[in-house]
Amino acid sequence: MLLFLGKKKCFLFILGTCILTFCYLKANIPRSSTTHSKPVRYKPFPQYCSPFLSRRGAPWQWRDRLSESYFTTKEPNCSRIAEELHFITAPLSREEEEYPLAFIITIHKELELFMRLLRAIYAPQNVYCIHVDAKASQQYMTIVRQLASCFPNVFLATAREKVTYAGFSRLKADLNCMADLARSSIPWKKVINLCGEDFPLKSNLELVQYLRNKPWDKLNMTPGIKQPPSMRYRIQIPYEEINHSYMAPKGKKYRKGPPPHNLDIYFGTAYYALTRPFVDFVLRSTVAKDLLEWSRDTYSPDEHYWVTLNHLKDAPANNLEGKWSGDIRALKWKHYEEVKHKGCKGMYVRNICVFSLEDLLWVTNKHSMFANKFQMQLFPKAVHCMELWHRQKVLRQAEVPIQPEWRLII
Repeated sequence: MLLFLGKKKCFLFILGTCILTFCYLKANIPRSSTTHSKPVRYKPFPQYCSPFLSRRGAPWQWRDRLSESYFTTKEPNCSRIAEELHFITAPLSREEEEYPLAFIITIHKELELFMRLLRAIYAPQNVYCIHVDAKASQQYMTIVRQLASCFPNVFLATAREKVTYAGFSRLKADLNCMADLARSSIPWKKVINLCGEDFPLKSNLELVQYLRNKPWDKLNMTPGIKQPPSMRYRIQIPYEEINHSYMAPKGKKYRKGPPPHNLDIYFGTAYYALTRPFVDFVLRSTVAKDLLEWSRDTYSPDEHYWVTLNHLKDAPANNLEGKWSGDIRALKWKHYEEVKHKGCKGMYVRNICVFSLEDLLWVTNKHSMFANKFQMQLFPKAVHCMELWHRQKVLRQAEVPIQPEWRLII
């Protein structure tokens, strides 16, 4: 009997000790892992994306925290931000690692769309310069700075412009980033410029293969031709930026002088893929600087500046016979309706289609590097399907093990 009572007391003592230990641990173990998972949003797979995606196995659940509220409701944790926002954090192939790219992204609105664009094109071997319009709100600027500060290869332009559509300030924004990128220790090979309404059609691997192989391996890509008569008004009459809002001619009595150094002015796209030696040339050449100063009061100078310099015989990687070659953007221009496309299913803004869901079959069948334009406020479903379609392609091509957090669909 005494032996039984002794064993009972020992059992109760051990049980009490275990309960106290459990209570202590429960009170003191950090709860970040449990509280951290509460904001995760699980959404059923968007059925409207089915025509663009391959579906295998069990029904998917869409988990994504990327939104403006992620940055406004709490202080972002940089140690977890790449995982939580599904950024790809390792080079996906040796080929990509050996050919880093530089990107210039100019933004002023559609903050969430910019974040989704950055996530789509991000790779740790690349480098990204973000130019935020100086007219943007302080909150907008703060969120972009917070996001950029969590990645060692993403930074904000050191000089900001109040950007006017078709104005010199738009050209200057790119040049500000170029000056920053020229000082980068990352050995980038070519620089691509984007706006906040672009979205990639090629994976990073496909971009690398497109730009490093013939015919573009030793050439700059600046699609354009000698300025046609219909566009000469842009450089014959001086223009000025009005309240950082729009461009206006100074008046018929004003005329511009001829371009410096007897340059032939070309007309083309404002978007490009340029070699690093060419960027150094643009920043240092007297001819480039003189053309820049002469272009200050022209209309949409970014549509003549790059392509004109790329037709100089002493410019590195010049493309004297390039014409319109180089498939940079997939766009639906209004004046090409029923000629190059069957119309815009979304809506035209400045004669360019803002893509809706119904435009995506056309978009995803193009072989361009990027597509323009998308807007979350008008057609969010189109953006969601594009990023799911693009991430599927990226991960399909990966030559390294896929991390679970890289998937946009869980």
